[in-house]
Amino acid sequence: MFVRWLLPVLLALSAEANFFQFGSISNASTYYFNYIYCNIWEGECQPNQDDATQQAVPTSDLWAGFSHDYSSLLHQWYCSLGQCCDSGDCRITNNISGLARDLKTKLHGQHLVQSVVLKAIQGFINNPESNKPLTLSFHGWSGTGKNFVARIIADNLYRDGVKSECVRLFIAPFHFPHARLVDTYKGQLREAIRDMVLRCPQTLFIFDEAEKLHPGLIDAIKPYMDHYDNVDGVSYRRAIFLFLSNIGGATINDVALDFWHSGQNREDIGMEDLEHRLRAETMESHGGFAQSELMSGHLIDFFVPFLPLEYRHVKLCALDAYTARGLETDEATLDEVAKAMLYVPKEERLFSAQGCKSIPQRINFFLP
Repeated sequence: MFVRWLLPVLLALSAEANFFQFGSISNASTYYFNYIYCNIWEGECQPNQDDATQQAVPTSDLWAGFSHDYSSLLHQWYCSLGQCCDSGDCRITNNISGLARDLKTKLHGQHLVQSVVLKAIQGFINNPESNKPLTLSFHGWSGTGKNFVARIIADNLYRDGVKSECVRLFIAPFHFPHARLVDTYKGQLREAIRDMVLRCPQTLFIFDEAEKLHPGLIDAIKPYMDHYDNVDGVSYRRAIFLFLSNIGGATINDVALDFWHSGQNREDIGMEDLEHRLRAETMESHGGFAQSELMSGHLIDFFVPFLPLEYRHVKLCALDAYTARGLETDEATLDEVAKAMLYVPKEERLFSAQGCKSIPQRINFFLP
């Protein structure tokens, strides 16, 4: 009965746009009416849109009129109506055990990633008094799992995964394609990050192909990743920033190849073998990501190396692809799929040049 009484009140508030600046609050009441209608009454709702930039969420004009405490209180209120949430916000799940399980069972050939990512995320989640946002930089060849791990993180920290309104994906060449518009992009990016942080007590920002970002663009958001209590009255300390880059791929491959030539196990490669070399190559590389104050200010908490995948890992990826389609397979078929991939160095055919990215498409050639 409470909800049935509440809905007309929200609609009435929407109509009174001149009282207490209800021009903004009318947007809020519409937003929360839609939330209640979809999630409590299970009415006919519009489907989630894949493009995070098109999500129907309160605008910056709305949140600019509210204090951070009030907006947080408003979110806790509507979440308490939808379902009971231990986290205080139904959108945030922070399933660390699920994250550990997925990294262990779904990610192949990346023991360093499994260890470093889990340690970093778990430490950040368990420390609500962190003095800065968590910033991770993923490095390695295309197809080694950088995007895959970013999705695993989103899936376990948020109820709606990458579609959550607390998660935002930026692809450098797609969202910021023109260098001449960098000043415009700066304002748009700062506003997008600020709005997200005001909407969600814990946010995740993913920057794919980070090496293609203009240095001025990263420097524009550098304060949000620094050791500040707040920036213009907004705290960003509960944000997570992921940067995905191909920078350092050659260095990572050289280390893996050296271990193989010396007869050492791949699993014996440690962060001490890679992190300082990876940091140095990133600092010396071309591109906006390396030249930004993010690097010179030492604001990246962990450089996470993704090792090149071997033949055996490619077979495991192929098995996962078949299983995801509900198809049975055998060793011979898995071998055929793995053999169809390109490997380097050519004389040794050791590392998959394409990783696992193209396997879902590859197996189409082997289906009856």
